[in-house]
Amino acid sequence: MEFKQEVEHIQCLIIGSGPAGYTAAIYAARADMKPVVYTGIVPGGQLTQTTEVDNFPGYPKGITGPVMMEDLREQAERFGTSVRFGYVTKVDFTGTVHRVEIDGTVQVTADTVIIATGATAKWLGLESEQKYNGFGVSACAVCDGFFFKNQEVAIVGAGDTAAEEATYLAKLCSKVHMLVRRDEFRASKAMVHRVMNTPNIEVHYNSEAKEVLGDGQVVTGIRVINNKDQSEKDIEVTGFFVAIGHKPNTDLFTGVLDMDETGYLITKPDSTATNIPGVFACGDVQDNVFRQAITAAGTGCMAALEAERYLAAKEGGE
Repeated sequence: MEFKQEVEHIQCLIIGSGPAGYTAAIYAARADMKPVVYTGIVPGGQLTQTTEVDNFPGYPKGITGPVMMEDLREQAERFGTSVRFGYVTKVDFTGTVHRVEIDGTVQVTADTVIIATGATAKWLGLESEQKYNGFGVSACAVCDGFFFKNQEVAIVGAGDTAAEEATYLAKLCSKVHMLVRRDEFRASKAMVHRVMNTPNIEVHYNSEAKEVLGDGQVVTGIRVINNKDQSEKDIEVTGFFVAIGHKPNTDLFTGVLDMDETGYLITKPDSTATNIPGVFACGDVQDNVFRQAITAAGTGCMAALEAERYLAAKEGGE
């Protein structure tokens, strides 16, 4: 990456603005690292598409995702973080100073980079699914299952996550309809065994959601098509959970940072450090297990502390 103009140099560059990115910014700013956050296309990340957040400590009455992200942004700015709307389009981590391009035009250099670009839930692509997203449609059973206590819900997916979320929902809901596209699960035998031994889960094989039904405000049911005989049926539910996986937002780092087979960034054990010195990753971009706001915030804290130590060691060695 060739830089012709004079470029801004940043001590701590944070890419992404969800719970991980903003928590990293709070800690980095308090350590006088003068962090700069580039928000990405969706400032606030996945939580801005969530209506109620009831499981983040410190909010006894709950809070909406967008308001919570606004609170975190204000807290980061209070300590001197520069939050900028922009999208990272290119990175060059080959030298001791990291080079980053923003919006295809602006170039900056950074001593440390904290990647908090998150992950994006995969959706079925139904128009009705997006219409009722947050109003009965969810991609996180652990986040939203509580709102459907003693109600009938449906979940789509056939892997370990879907099986785990179905059994989680079964503890809260009166009945869980599980839509499996093929005539068998993709999940491990242990997880399938758990589903089959949960009496209030009904598995619908060779079944796909054709449409999410609603009254214009909230979900009232789903239209299911059998992909073997093309027959259709409507199932009355108040909640529809999509559990077909997440895609980490890591395309930018392909061939640069170590990733697993599904694209999640690999960090060192008990650390947020990547394979490149001075580059750290936190939040859902490196967590395909928990994917919660509170765990993302925790790793954001870790990344900032590790970036601070890295800078201190670097300065001490010069």
